[in-house]
Amino acid sequence: MFPDIYRYPAIFSYEEDGVHIVFPDLPGCITFGKDEGDAVRAAREALTLHLYGMEQDEEEIPRPSSMRVLAEQEELQKNEVFLLVEAFMPAFREKQSKRFVKKTLSVPYWMNAEAERIGLNFSQTLQNAILQKLELAK
Repeated sequence: MFPDIYRYPAIFSYEEDGVHIVFPDLPGCITFGKDEGDAVRAAREALTLHLYGMEQDEEEIPRPSSMRVLAEQEELQKNEVFLLVEAFMPAFREKQSKRFVKKTLSVPYWMNAEAERIGLNFSQTLQNAILQKLELAK
């Protein structure tokens, strides 16, 4: 059983082209953001994806370093800061699962007739529309 929440320190490096992010405890877990807000979002996403991949591959997930210990070990440049990044796994794991639920819906008769005429996949169309709405709601 894996934990629901992981927290790992990251190094945010502020460069002219944006913010570069590395996780010292997780080699290969790197990302980039065009600005600070985008960098925080990208760091959370990269951490979640990286840890999910390790869970799926049954790799040993290292314990995160203490921020204090890491600060003593890492010599940060003037353009770098530490930030503790959190990955909330339950929602992500659920999104990755391939479980489906059956939904009953009603559409106008004419819409159904036209959609069937062109071979529209109702299920896929509804999934795409919901995904689009969810993205817009963020």
